[in-house]
Amino acid sequence: MARKISEVMTRDVETLRPTDTVRDASESMRSLNVGVLPVCEGERVVGVLTDRDLIVRAIALGMEPSITQVSDVMTSNVQVCFEDDDVGSVLERMKKQQLRRFVVVDRDEALVGIVSIGDLSQDFDEERVGEALEGISEPAPPRE
Repeated sequence: MARKISEVMTRDVETLRPTDTVRDASESMRSLNVGVLPVCEGERVVGVLTDRDLIVRAIALGMEPSITQVSDVMTSNVQVCFEDDDVGSVLERMKKQQLRRFVVVDRDEALVGIVSIGDLSQDFDEERVGEALEGISEPAPPRE
């Protein structure tokens, strides 16, 4: 029987609020040694903040970290999977969408964790994970 995301995901994920400052978010990411944190209003995920968001949307644009809110620079189009999704189907979605991680929600869309390609690699041989990583690493088509 195929394993479910709930069996391999990371639970008890730290979160940010949309009103947190970029400085506070950066400090949290540094102290937790992570490159992404979900942004939530209550239990509902409204975005994710990545280290790339901080560089490209805040620092490169000269925003002041102590007053810029997370909501100003976060990625709001969050790709999620459900805790009862099959590991294999999520790995294929990662490859297709060129993403290394998904926020995991329950069927009420409340945050329950996060899953990365590394978490999924436990269930598959190196060849299948390597294929997924190749797909994720391919350059995206140019934006118009």
